[in-house]
Amino acid sequence: MFTDRTEAGERLGERLREAGIEADVVLAIPRGGLPVGRAVADALGAPLDVAVASKLGAPHNPELAIGAVAGDGSLWLNDGMVERLGVDDAYVDSERESEAEVAREKVRDYRGGDPVPDVEGKRVVVVDDGVATGATAMACLRMVREGGASRVIFGAPVAPASALSDLRTEADEVVVVETPENFTAVGAHYRTFGQVKDEEALTYLESSERGRRP
Repeated sequence: MFTDRTEAGERLGERLREAGIEADVVLAIPRGGLPVGRAVADALGAPLDVAVASKLGAPHNPELAIGAVAGDGSLWLNDGMVERLGVDDAYVDSERESEAEVAREKVRDYRGGDPVPDVEGKRVVVVDDGVATGATAMACLRMVREGGASRVIFGAPVAPASALSDLRTEADEVVVVETPENFTAVGAHYRTFGQVKDEEALTYLESSERGRRP
């Protein structure tokens, strides 16, 4: 159980250091990943930026993610779930188009329109406040990988053990503080898990910008 996202990030940062992880940049998945990412970036002595993605909801159940589209338009699909639900290509294409626009709006809000920072040849740690389906994390990891990162690490305070194998297909290493046997929802593992508003989220990035100024 974590007190809040900042404490969770501190514990994740400690775990990453113990694992010998070094980073050229930490990318947080907004909005909830930013308080975690701020603490991780401070622990690793790396700048903080964002990796953006938007989930594709299942037909008649938008809360169930069948995939996600990243800020650069790249798509990750849970092929097994798509097949089980009988989701057709036309639905996927329509959802991809609409969620790609959502992702582009997030990019404009957080990065001024540039989908992803320059990660070519860099060691990149992607973090979120937790993993449920893993769809947004997978899309962001794929985007970073396709951006030419030399090493891609994913970190989160909490995730179900069932999600780790998928994450490892896109990341060179996955570091998770807690993998509860009876995982229900990310928020159930925090004492304080309020919504992170855009204004608050941006302050964590502004802290990183101040740290990079001479």
